[in-house]
Amino acid sequence: MGRSQETFGKKDNEKKRAKKKTEKEERKAERQANAKSGAALEEMFAYVDENGNITSTPPDPTKKRVIKDEEIQISVRKQEDREPEDTLRTGTVTFFNTSKGYGFIRDSQTQESIFVHANGLGGITIGENDKVTFEVEMGPKGPNAVRVRLGSATPPPAAPAAE
Repeated sequence: MGRSQETFGKKDNEKKRAKKKTEKEERKAERQANAKSGAALEEMFAYVDENGNITSTPPDPTKKRVIKDEEIQISVRKQEDREPEDTLRTGTVTFFNTSKGYGFIRDSQTQESIFVHANGLGGITIGENDKVTFEVEMGPKGPNAVRVRLGSATPPPAAPAAE
């Protein structure tokens, strides 16, 4: 005749499942016994003191401060009007890949490496070690050189002041 389909491993797994089930029921009963059902509304309140800490006692009304809506700042303050920086910079092309149309220019004043794309060249062709003048605009990934022109390493003279 046929043997029973239950093996030692199956019996053991069934015992583990039954044990987990009883433990779960015990925890549920314990939670229900310890629950504060029907607690007063005041017992469920939480308060914030003058230092920003959560407490169960109401705040002291003598320490209350009145804050005007106009004084609340949600964003960063606007920058004060300041004199615009000299946007025309000079530098040397350190790398330029003509097939892919991008490269880098080293700023002669800050020694910062600035990305340049063929779209910012205005139709001119540049190569490595060329002296250029350019302007910097912030792109999605950082500063980009735009309006690049071949030129000397010294900036053009400033226009004389109008009298």
